[in-house]
Amino acid sequence: MISPTSLDQFETLAKSRRATRQFRPDPVDSALLMRVIEIAHWAPSGYNLQPTHFTLVTEGARRKQLSVACMGQHSVADAPAVVVISGDRRVVENHFDAMLESERNAGSLKPAYEALLRKYVPLGFRRGPVGLNLLWKATLLPIVRLFRPIPEMPAVHMRFWLAKQTSLAAMNLMLAAEAAGLATLPMEGFDEARVRRVLGMPRSQVVTMVIAVGYPTDDPRSKTRLPVHTVLHQERW
Repeated sequence: MISPTSLDQFETLAKSRRATRQFRPDPVDSALLMRVIEIAHWAPSGYNLQPTHFTLVTEGARRKQLSVACMGQHSVADAPAVVVISGDRRVVENHFDAMLESERNAGSLKPAYEALLRKYVPLGFRRGPVGLNLLWKATLLPIVRLFRPIPEMPAVHMRFWLAKQTSLAAMNLMLAAEAAGLATLPMEGFDEARVRRVLGMPRSQVVTMVIAVGYPTDDPRSKTRLPVHTVLHQERW
């Protein structure tokens, strides 16, 4: 259980993190970068499928190539490290069985829950031959929803599902970096196909965010938020 002191420390951490656009050229220790990514990897994910991939780029020449794919944003070339966050469209085929085995070996998976996962995960994710499963899911689900609650199917909205999962990991990464004394800059302005090409990524990867990581050149500027009551809705809207 988190103590009030721990909560105070986390509040300070969360409020002090901000996007930094100017980075010193000083390299970041590779062990520290690995630790930050390891922490990010512990973010939650739907069905514990862990679809988020991290591509770490530290070579100067490759960062310059990546900067071009990121609409010329200089921070990509200037920061000593860049982490490209992506989500795997084929995560069920690539991770499902391995995840179940890992959970069983850890004693974290009850047989009844495993049976539910084996039933519903393929139903929700798989598109079938030439997208036939996707077709009926996309057309019939709105009709079924008229009569009973039903969740969105990842097979129909895969990019949206992956964006949610990878964003959880990206926030973990940025908070871990802040705790380590590093600055970060999350970016959405990039040409996804060109980013994949620079990094040799398969087309099954959906690139959702590019994060520059390094030491800031100066003290971070202050930032503000609107009063929380402008976005808080209690009980109902």
